[in-house]
Amino acid sequence: MTQKRRQDQIFEMIQQKGFVSIDELVEHFLVTPQTIRRDLNQLAESDKIKRHHGGAGIESSTVNTAYQTRKIMNLEAKQKIATAIAKQIPDGSSLFINIGTTTETVAQALLHHKNLQIVTNNLHVATILSVKEDFKIIIAAGEVRHRDGGIIGEATVDFMNQFQMDFGIIGISGIDEDGSLLDFDYREVRVAQMIINNSRQVLLGADSDKFGRSAMVRLGNITQMDHVFTEKSPSQDMCRLLKEHNVVLHTS
Repeated sequence: MTQKRRQDQIFEMIQQKGFVSIDELVEHFLVTPQTIRRDLNQLAESDKIKRHHGGAGIESSTVNTAYQTRKIMNLEAKQKIATAIAKQIPDGSSLFINIGTTTETVAQALLHHKNLQIVTNNLHVATILSVKEDFKIIIAAGEVRHRDGGIIGEATVDFMNQFQMDFGIIGISGIDEDGSLLDFDYREVRVAQMIINNSRQVLLGADSDKFGRSAMVRLGNITQMDHVFTEKSPSQDMCRLLKEHNVVLHTS
């Protein structure tokens, strides 16, 4: 098979599935991982796909990657970020946790804590944390988004606006070069904005692939965060922006 034909088929597979791993492509095409990485890099350079650790997916500013795909994308990075965030949360704290696979990983990392009070609009977060008898879990009212268990809508905003919490833990779909925080659903964004406004400290967890990623709804700016957690340092311009606004950057 020619390189051009293989790359065309790789692109078709990514379009169909949303995300494919390097191991999956190696098995399918019976070539080396180095060959697949070279193919993916060339497709990414032509802006057809977005490279991720361990594979590649389709980049869109209007539709997010499927939930099950996002759960496994950059999982090791998300686990490092989650561990670092959990270390910042004292026992006995109150916190918001919003929608996202990163925040679900944070929920797992919080299971060793004691006496937390959590308000969340994420059914998966509530399920993860409900195994702890000493945790108080409050689930927001509103419409359940079937694709990822997120709770959204005007009722969600009104319900969560009743609380003032020690910490707000949020995830995000994309971060523009100017620091804009971007997401795909304006209803989800409204809830996240409320969390930012009603938290004494705001902690953002974002793996490195979120920096430079596009999405169509502007949530706010990274300068509104108190802490940003990622697995490796972002660009010099981004680091400068964070420093200028006294945002603490944590890399793991």
